Amino acid sequence: MLMRFVLQFVLPVALLCAGADAQAQQYRWVDDQGRPQYSDTPPAKAKAVKKTEVKAPSQPEAPAVPYEVQRALKDFPVTLYTAPSCNEPCEMARAALNKRGIPFKEIPVVTVETLAEVKALAGAEAVPVLVVGRSVLNAYEPSRYDSLLDSAGYPKEGAVPARSQRAAEVPPGAAPPVAEPLQAEAPAKAGPYDTSGLPANRREGPGPYDTSGLPANRSDKPGPYVPPGTAK
Repeated sequence: MLMRFVLQFVLPVALLCAGADAQAQQYRWVDDQGRPQYSDTPPAKAKAVKKTEVKAPSQPEAPAVPYEVQRALKDFPVTLYTAPSCNEPCEMARAALNKRGIPFKEIPVVTVETLAEVKALAGAEAVPVLVVGRSVLNAYEPSRYDSLLDSAGYPKEGAVPARSQRAAEVPPGAAPPVAEPLQAEAPAKAGPYDTSGLPANRREGPGPYDTSGLPANRSDKPGPYVPPGTAK
């Protein structure tokens, strides 16, 4: 899958470069009838040959970042650590930033160096990890994301145009994913003396030496080992 993606990405770039070179090598010349002509290579008998410069079409400019977002970015830049194996959690984290119109730097964790970086930041080898300024959040939780971004001064969702920043590309030849999505903590297992599985009438019942089931004429009768001085 990765190989096919890389080829699809490189091929259009190569074609664009070739087109730009061809446009840059155009010539203007005059034929035998005195008419101006244009071509990549003028004929040997062409007259008044002149090289022309043709500018390649300019790329569309990225949408301007609102002033409120620029001001927050200056002191609280946003970085999101993800991994190719992190599907829904990382997609939700990325979508949350895009909905609030926040530009961010995404770092895919696919090398030993980036894995060590995540562990140093979050204390665990898990993604997604959000860094806002010097604050770090591991795992994705909408309320925690909103609270942190609000405290950094970023506009709330809907206050500025949303963005459509896509997932970061994994460098060709990178190692297989080494970070796994952070799972919710499993409930604590019951200990060896847990009574949750016992019937309700036994959970807080008397101990093994209970005498409540003895006949009435035996419940208060002292045993053979009564304390000294106690009348039998």
